[in-house]
Amino acid sequence: MKRYGMVIKVKPEKLEEYKKLHSKVWPEVLDMIQKCNIRNYSIYHRDGYLFSYFEYEGQDFQTDMQIMAADPMTQKWWGVCKPLQEPLDTRAEDQWWADMEEMFHCD
Repeated sequence: MKRYGMVIKVKPEKLEEYKKLHSKVWPEVLDMIQKCNIRNYSIYHRDGYLFSYFEYEGQDFQTDMQIMAADPMTQKWWGVCKPLQEPLDTRAEDQWWADMEEMFHCD
């Protein structure tokens, strides 16, 4: 299992819409998250930043993420969510959510 932390901004005027969307995530999207070996997925908010945490239990993260990205319902979900978000300028060129470096972990 590998832990992932990612960060992005939420547009201030879109925060309530983002919260409402995530209070009822589409079941097909939740199923795809599970099928792509993501567990213990959470999103937190603070001062305009969204922080996501999840655990990946598969063997090939890149392939699983390609499967997720090709899923029509996931594409529709992202189409609804992306206009509410503002990616960080410092993210890698191929990222929407910016990867974070794990600095500490204690089981």
